[in-house]
Amino acid sequence: MNESLKYIVEQLNKPPFSRSYNLISFDSLQPLQLLQVLNDVLADINPQNKIDIREEGADQTAVRIMTELKYLRYKPKQELQVFRQGLVMANKPVIYDILVWLFQKMVEVKKRAYLARYLVKIECPPDVSQDDMVSEAMAQYEDMMEQFKELHKEAEELKKSNFSTSDIKKDIVQIDEEKEQLTKRLEKLKKKIEAIPHYEKNLEIARNFRLEQERQGQQAQQKLDQRNQLQQAEQRYKRIQQQLRDLKQSTVGSTPEGLIQKLDEENKVNAYLCQDKLPKEIENKRKACKDLERVVHEPAMGQADLDVLLGKIKNLNMEINGLIEKRMMRNDPLDDKVSLFRQQASIIARKKEAAAESLKEAKDEVMSLQQEIQEKRETVKGLQGEEVLKGDEFKRYVTKLRSMSSMYKKKRQVLAELRAELGILTRTEEILKQKDDAIQKNLSVLEAKKGISGYHDTQEELEKVSTMKSELDDMKGRTLEDISDMVQRLNAKIASKKSDLAPIIKELRPMRQKHQEMQVMHAEKKSAYDTLAAGFESNSSKLEQEVKAYREECSQEESRYHYLNCMRNILLVQQKRVEDEVKSYVNPQDKKKSFRELYSKKIQEQENLGKSLREKQKAVKENHGPSMKQIRMWKDFQLLMECKKQCYLNKGKQKEDSATVIRDEYGQEDRLVL
Repeated sequence: MNESLKYIVEQLNKPPFSRSYNLISFDSLQPLQLLQVLNDVLADINPQNKIDIREEGADQTAVRIMTELKYLRYKPKQELQVFRQGLVMANKPVIYDILVWLFQKMVEVKKRAYLARYLVKIECPPDVSQDDMVSEAMAQYEDMMEQFKELHKEAEELKKSNFSTSDIKKDIVQIDEEKEQLTKRLEKLKKKIEAIPHYEKNLEIARNFRLEQERQGQQAQQKLDQRNQLQQAEQRYKRIQQQLRDLKQSTVGSTPEGLIQKLDEENKVNAYLCQDKLPKEIENKRKACKDLERVVHEPAMGQADLDVLLGKIKNLNMEINGLIEKRMMRNDPLDDKVSLFRQQASIIARKKEAAAESLKEAKDEVMSLQQEIQEKRETVKGLQGEEVLKGDEFKRYVTKLRSMSSMYKKKRQVLAELRAELGILTRTEEILKQKDDAIQKNLSVLEAKKGISGYHDTQEELEKVSTMKSELDDMKGRTLEDISDMVQRLNAKIASKKSDLAPIIKELRPMRQKHQEMQVMHAEKKSAYDTLAAGFESNSSKLEQEVKAYREECSQEESRYHYLNCMRNILLVQQKRVEDEVKSYVNPQDKKKSFRELYSKKIQEQENLGKSLREKQKAVKENHGPSMKQIRMWKDFQLLMECKKQCYLNKGKQKEDSATVIRDEYGQEDRLVL
């Protein structure tokens, strides 16, 4: 207690409180003053609590402080009823515990108080919430709460991020410079493009093409998202159907033996998760962390190092392919059997891991739902300390509230009348006191004139002393009489209790003896039951092991049967192919062609195709130079003719001896001759 008291005094002497307490002065505070200190600390956390507790009732203060502590998630060390009583009475241990907790978690508590102002949901009675306008307002209120949560999370993430304002300003300046460079480049490109004929139409076509490409990409992404959602929905539907079937199957014909077997299976599953799956996952995570640490600590790799690693990977892949080819050429039947069993084992292991994953997900989901239900129950209980009323109870509660409100209005009216009467009486008292003072002054003046000053005061004191003596004598007599009456009542009550308990004690003695006999018999029966249960359990475990061995043997034989049957079918197909091929060799008149003829024909066709392609390639290589030269000559000719046309259009008519325009039969200009 001394340590907590020192801590509280130190925190109160610091800003923003800046009190000048010491241990003695703080410990000597009255309950009302101590409660005011607690209220000031809560006001620093939430300014809405900044009020003088003398201006409100004790019950209102206690309810307000308890509500605020509930929002701050304070868990009292005492029981709830004791804590409420201690808070109302301002007990020092209760107040000290609250102050220590608040000072230790001041930053976290301020954050909770800030969030509580916006995230504590306003409770609306059911009959009021059925109104359309109220329901719409509540829906809008909940949406705004969700938006506030998201914005607060974003703000916290931005606060935790390492971005500084100087870096952001530099980035903005750099972006502006890049924007100016891009605008200059765009202006240059526009000037170049404007010289090209029909550039606006080409730009429009290119823009439409780009928009169509973006739209196509968006549609492809939407299609992929919808396909993924469909797969997820199908998987969820299958999982729910499987759960429904499992639940229906588990409820059919449930017996104690079945329940015990189900518990054993759950125990085995949990043992597999704890002993096999989780250690493997932990080991894999550790390996991944080690690999990442090794990668982080290694120096930066250049292109030469990457080439060396790629060469090693290529060599290892070549070695693996060579080993696989050797194994396929060897074709050892023993290895085939082992590979079959390995494949089955891997399939079973994958199924086991998948089942473990689904079980883990289901357990996590159940735990989250149970936790959510528990939180909802705690929230409902914490609203008023009791459960939510429903139906007739809620109606009775509403009628009670209405009657209490009417009674409150009447009492308030009576209180207003009494206050008005009190004002009148106080004013009357002040007037009478003023008159009494004037009379006392006159009386003292008269006593001084007659030579008997102080007579009235001594007479009043004597009367007071006599009245006090008579009251003390009466009190002594009453206390003695009360004590004697209390002793007589206690003796009578003790005698009556003894007489009432005598027959019960007589009945209790044989019952105790009977209880001891039954306890001995219960111990004997329990030992016999334990021995029988142990024998049954050992027999059942032996039978379960035998059944398990037989099941494994049956599954192995079935898998071997299926494997041999598949191999037999494959061999039959291969044998039929061989027989057909032999028939085609023996009987060449058969219309069906053999595989050799078909493949030889395809090889000949491919050789002919390759030969023709090589000839085309040779012709293209031979004609490439002359063709390119002819193209260049044609482009130069086009350029020359364009220049002539421009000269003709600019200069107008030329002289007849320097140029002659030749027209066709329709009078149109055909060509220009220099």
